Amino acid sequence: MTKTPDSQIYLYDTMQRQKVQFAPSTPGHVGFYLCGPTVYSDAHLGHAKMGVAFDVVRRALLHFGYKVRFVSNITDVGHLQNDSDDGEDKIAKRAALEQLEPMEVADKYFWSFARDMENLNVMKPSINPRATGHIGEQIKLIEELIARGHAYESGGSVYFDVRSWAEYGKLSNRKLDDQEEGTREAVREEKRDPRDFALWKKAEAGHIMRWDSPWGSGFPGWHIECSAMSLKYLGEGFDIHAGGLDLQFPHHEAEIAQAEAAGHPFARHWMHNHMLTINGEKMSKSKGNFTTIQELLGKYDPMVVRFLLVSSHYRTNTEMNDEAFESARNGYRRLSEALGEIERRLRDADAPDSHDAALEGKIKAHAAAFEDAMRDDFNTPKAIAALFGLTTDLNAALNAGTPPRSTLELARDTYRTLGGDVLGLFAEGGSAAAAQDDGEVVSALMELVLKARQNYRLQKQYAEADELRDTLTRVGVTVEDTKDGPRWRR
Repeated sequence: MTKTPDSQIYLYDTMQRQKVQFAPSTPGHVGFYLCGPTVYSDAHLGHAKMGVAFDVVRRALLHFGYKVRFVSNITDVGHLQNDSDDGEDKIAKRAALEQLEPMEVADKYFWSFARDMENLNVMKPSINPRATGHIGEQIKLIEELIARGHAYESGGSVYFDVRSWAEYGKLSNRKLDDQEEGTREAVREEKRDPRDFALWKKAEAGHIMRWDSPWGSGFPGWHIECSAMSLKYLGEGFDIHAGGLDLQFPHHEAEIAQAEAAGHPFARHWMHNHMLTINGEKMSKSKGNFTTIQELLGKYDPMVVRFLLVSSHYRTNTEMNDEAFESARNGYRRLSEALGEIERRLRDADAPDSHDAALEGKIKAHAAAFEDAMRDDFNTPKAIAALFGLTTDLNAALNAGTPPRSTLELARDTYRTLGGDVLGLFAEGGSAAAAQDDGEVVSALMELVLKARQNYRLQKQYAEADELRDTLTRVGVTVEDTKDGPRWRR
């Protein structure tokens, strides 16, 4: 049965600088574009935050009944050092360093990024276009801008004329006359204005990545790529364009100017995730606190990392330190162990076939609170708080006995739907499933330990039984003797 899309979702629109009610241009369908990585090195924690943040937004929209076309590009040409219009192409520079072809570099780090996202349980995009596969679309868009008087050719390169477009700066709320050079470069003589940015760059002698164009051999500018690809796959006036706050200017500002100056209505809503800090400081190679996703996943369970990322709102900074990870580990363990205990009780044939109306009412109330939080600009901290409230009530019920089977099934499905499908913490496959498998192994081993302890007691070998219990206590496991037999919990 098709779910009717929820019409009460509010998101913070960066362009409007306020929360607005979300209503897609095509009822029931969402066109969603996320700026993807430049694949010249291993992905870092900033990629993890952005990937998980908008994966949750996508999952929430799916949960609320929308069909989502999620497009996330791969930049494999044109992104120059320091985000400027001068200097080496980041991928070409890495290719020379590693003595590889540029496309070898792009493929190597694209698949590395894809593995990182898979480990963090980020859903694959509906479409994952590469800039090098859309040179024709970029040239066509540049030609439209020249024809409309918003771009000019100079010395084999083509630049966007920012003074020809009065709305330039509306996303970042910057007035043109107050702007410093958005490209952070020395003024090029071939530019009419230092703030003009490259749409097409002439390939100097020795430049490996080049294509033929009406202006000679060259390569596209960084900004034009996303404008061309988002319009191609999502059409004019698509619903959401997202990315990191650091992309707001100049990249997203340039995207809007390029598309709209060429006569194409662009994104209707803009969403930006904030940054992360490591021990209170912004991640920086020069400060020695630069960390790749692979390095982080070598220390922490991927689901603990994801839990930490969704524990803070996407529009706030996320602090990463040992204390934060320890808190995330404990929080994720609390939810996953509650789910594991529910599933263990469901495998128990003694679960009664009836209803606990009071407990089911509490489960539904927590689920409603979760959904209300997600409708309010995807407020994941409040959503997790609702899951913790659910866990508290369920643990109380589980400690008092075994709830009816139908009630346990409702609890399991609520965890799986909200914690798994929406927050991405308990999805089938990947590390989440591995964590569940580990939980089942621990449960099976604990059953053996409790049986051994019970046998000791039956044989009046109380010292041995107590020794087993004391050993479990030292590793954080509590054993309780109840009228229904021994129970254990962490």
